[in-house]
Amino acid sequence: MPSKAYDLTGRTAFVTGAASGIGRASAVLLARAGAAVHCADRDAPGLDETTDLIKETGGTACPHLLDVADRTQVDQAVAEAATAAPTGRVDTLAAIAGIMHSGPVLETREEDLDRVLDVNFKGVLYACQAAARVMIEAGSGGSIITMASGAVDTGAPDLLCYGASKAAVVQLTKTLATEVGPHGIRVNAVAPGWIRTPMTDRHDAADRNRDQDRDRDRIEDLMARRSPLGRVGTPEDVAHAVLYLASDAAAFTTGQILRPNGGVAMPW
Repeated sequence: MPSKAYDLTGRTAFVTGAASGIGRASAVLLARAGAAVHCADRDAPGLDETTDLIKETGGTACPHLLDVADRTQVDQAVAEAATAAPTGRVDTLAAIAGIMHSGPVLETREEDLDRVLDVNFKGVLYACQAAARVMIEAGSGGSIITMASGAVDTGAPDLLCYGASKAAVVQLTKTLATEVGPHGIRVNAVAPGWIRTPMTDRHDAADRNRDQDRDRDRIEDLMARRSPLGRVGTPEDVAHAVLYLASDAAAFTTGQILRPNGGVAMPW
């Protein structure tokens, strides 16, 4: 049956950025599919809300308060997730945690770039390394899912740091897929289009000279008109892409970039 391919019962998933937005939606959906989900984030209240949402619907969730830019914290949390699992392994990693920064290229400071790369690239790298080591030791394969962005497909004013970090994630994804494939581990990236999330809301709010609601509505209207589907995406749209890549339905898919972007970009 097709539904069986998406059944994650008995599996363990580790999700970073789980306190809100795409990370929360992915953690909740993976739990609904049957996985025991370890939710990681540095936002304690949001992390509690996500784990409560999962438990309220009968799912299994465990919170890990951590900073993905700290390799030691990531290694420890992934090891704890594997130890807690009845199977002694982590079956799925969804490395979703990320931040945004905007500014013209000529005004970009070293500290701006470092801060974004620390979270968006190094944080993903650390999680991938920790999960891959656990998966290789267990010897039973697994699925690693990274979060890229539509920003990798086109240039956008003021998004150098963010776009560069996501382009690095794409290269990490493809390289890692070639290295761990012989162990039965699949590595894929999701590159969403415009999605309204708390991260994009915080990004808009950082500029106090802007009318946040009006500007958000203007951007969403523009992106909706660019899409053949005539709308922008939701965190749940992206979560379903994560579920697909975590599931046996994607058993022959690795090194790929899945783009739930409403058709705004259609690269080869």
